[in-house]
Amino acid sequence: MFGMTVFGYGTMEKLVLHEDPISGNCYKIRLVAAHVGLPLERRSYDIREGDTRTPEFLATVNANGRIPVLQIGDRFLPESGAACIYLADGSPLIPTDRFDRADMFRWMFFEQYNHEPNVATLRFWLAFVGADRLSDAQRAQLPAKRAAGEAALDLMDAHLRDRAFFVADRLTLADIALYAYTHVAEEGGFDLVRWPAIAAWCARVAAQPGHIALDA
Repeated sequence: MFGMTVFGYGTMEKLVLHEDPISGNCYKIRLVAAHVGLPLERRSYDIREGDTRTPEFLATVNANGRIPVLQIGDRFLPESGAACIYLADGSPLIPTDRFDRADMFRWMFFEQYNHEPNVATLRFWLAFVGADRLSDAQRAQLPAKRAAGEAALDLMDAHLRDRAFFVADRLTLADIALYAYTHVAEEGGFDLVRWPAIAAWCARVAAQPGHIALDA
């Protein structure tokens, strides 16, 4: 037990993040924890080496064979969005206004459906797998993923042209969810110079108190 009170949690169980440090989805959870002041123990896995597909991992951490997984005491919570919501519950990262809170979820869903499958996938394929090691099926998907990623960034840039953050004029989980892979989008071949409102927003997010870098 941590024996600490943060945003009304009372005494909390030990928090362990099962992660691959290169993953933006894992970074989201670490960034939320940093903003709300909750310590995380970290356990690293290399998804490229199949560490999350071992019988032990599947039996004890996540039967779906994926990370991140937030371990809370002896319970396991997969999916980055769910873990972020758990950590941020009761904090300013989740708006209390009913519409703003729903709008925050809208952008988190957008990130997982429109943004992450394209921007994050191209980053992983090009920066960590390598263009020369892609399968024929992956190469065939490159143009479509590039176009879909650019469309997602276009939409984000338009939204940010007249506002500082995505929801409620302040940092929320919507910003953290989208920042994780957007600020490293250039590793997937997306030049953020093309999206100046996004580039300015990335700088604002990075300047917030409590911010930590991906490689921290």
